[in-house]
Amino acid sequence: MSRARMLMPVPPAVAPPRCIALSGQDDLARMTPPLDRVLCDDFDLAGLAGKLCPARREDGSAVIFAVQDEARSDAAWELARQLQQRGYRLADPVCVILPATLLLALASRRVRSDTLNSRRQVLADPQRSALSHAFAEIVAWGVRAHASDIHLNVRTRHAESQVRYTVAGRYVSPDCYARMPTATLREILSVAWMEVQGGNGSVFDPAIEQQGRIWHQAAGRHVMLRWASLATDAGPSVCLRIVRLDDTVATADLAGLGYLPGQVDILARACRVEGGAVVLAGVVGSGKSTTLAGMMRTIPETRKVITLEDPVEYLIPGALQNTVGRDLETTEATVFDAKLRTLKRSAMNDLMIGEIRDVQTGRAFMDLAGSGVSVYTTTHAGSAVLVAERLASDFIGIARDFLATPGVLKLLGYQALLPALCQACALPLDSLGADRRDPRDWRGWVGGIESAYGVDCAGMRVRNPAGCPQCAPGQLPGLAGTRGRTVVAEFVEPDADPECLRLIRARDNLGLARHVAASRRAAFDSPDMSGKSAMACGLYKALQGWVDPRDVEARFRPFDHVPAWERGR
Repeated sequence: MSRARMLMPVPPAVAPPRCIALSGQDDLARMTPPLDRVLCDDFDLAGLAGKLCPARREDGSAVIFAVQDEARSDAAWELARQLQQRGYRLADPVCVILPATLLLALASRRVRSDTLNSRRQVLADPQRSALSHAFAEIVAWGVRAHASDIHLNVRTRHAESQVRYTVAGRYVSPDCYARMPTATLREILSVAWMEVQGGNGSVFDPAIEQQGRIWHQAAGRHVMLRWASLATDAGPSVCLRIVRLDDTVATADLAGLGYLPGQVDILARACRVEGGAVVLAGVVGSGKSTTLAGMMRTIPETRKVITLEDPVEYLIPGALQNTVGRDLETTEATVFDAKLRTLKRSAMNDLMIGEIRDVQTGRAFMDLAGSGVSVYTTTHAGSAVLVAERLASDFIGIARDFLATPGVLKLLGYQALLPALCQACALPLDSLGADRRDPRDWRGWVGGIESAYGVDCAGMRVRNPAGCPQCAPGQLPGLAGTRGRTVVAEFVEPDADPECLRLIRARDNLGLARHVAASRRAAFDSPDMSGKSAMACGLYKALQGWVDPRDVEARFRPFDHVPAWERGR
């Protein structure tokens, strides 16, 4: 079927189409007659893609899904007219208003008719519906608590199982889900799997590893749940990563994340200069994607920005964002090759690739970082100086000579997130010795820090386990006394330092670490982070009373295990 001409605003000859509004995916699943398929590919929607989505229902009639602002627009009416020209009978009402994130998921086939059909069957079965409601409540609790992950641990040999969450980086269990009946949890997972897309297996199988995605509405938010189940000896353990689809990068201010002024300047400088790659490292859940999104927001509107993500995690104003959905039945090479062929002809200035993790994404990085495009991406490495080692590893396979080429590696970073102390109730450092049952020599510990780093620890404070009215209400055990998390980070700018490039080419990782540490310009109690590690950044924040020094040690290593050359001694 030939594509229709581009939709242009045409004054309607009659009244605009009548509309109804649906609030979420369940309403869409209940729609009668049911959805058959979307028709976006049959029409040139141009700039209205993601705002209007024509579709056919099972009875052959056509509807137009639209965001609120476009529902009664001239373009919607012109689309209705073109549907009639194609021989479609218009439904009554023809226009269905959807939340923007749900419409995007529908238009990009992330929500499909088979998924909606499975959901409709669940809603029609009272028992399944009750289990689905229980799953929705588990997800909603996580969304309200700002959890990054939900963990459903089925213990097959026990009558009761666990539902836990990762909140503020901690693995916690709320009282309401502390004793979940094992049989019930298995049934909940079986019903939830019916809504999975891109998964391996038509039913939930506790004996194998399974992956997939669920698009869900919870606590008034549209989220994507990334499903990963592990078949352990004790029973299946399902981890659901919560991706909030309606988050905008406006919330991701770099200073608000905890970056110090000098670090914000480094990130801004990397964005100002065109060409070269910015690669951020850190463990899962360390805020790398949030930082990249915050950086993309600072890019001038005069530059064309494209993203390749799995999935899109933040809505970045002005960026052309692409979800590259990779399931277990599609090779990553196929996905990326198809996108790369188009990207290189897109005349872009800046590209964000969600993660470099294998040979295919490594090849994409080489192709684009060597073409003069600014590339922003993430990877998993233990420090900024080990990013090049990770990229050159057999898992990814980027040539060291390429990485050491001037103009390729613009900025390497490593970041972690530490619990931020509640400033209303944090305790003085000397409170650590108040409990005589604690055998640790805290006074000697503090003295060791002062001697090793040449600092005064008088300003340090520690977490109040009892919390206070500002931080304790509704808090989970272990989180009282904290309010959110803050970034600690380190950066290396190889392109500005020929010695860095030489050491990367020579694979002298220890020499590179020593070289970077030797570039430190200020004392450890100074906010100047040049040449300092992420742990040293954490120490500075502990000296200011912003984080608990015990959390710095727990995240990195004991202070007395840091080598003298790293401390400049």
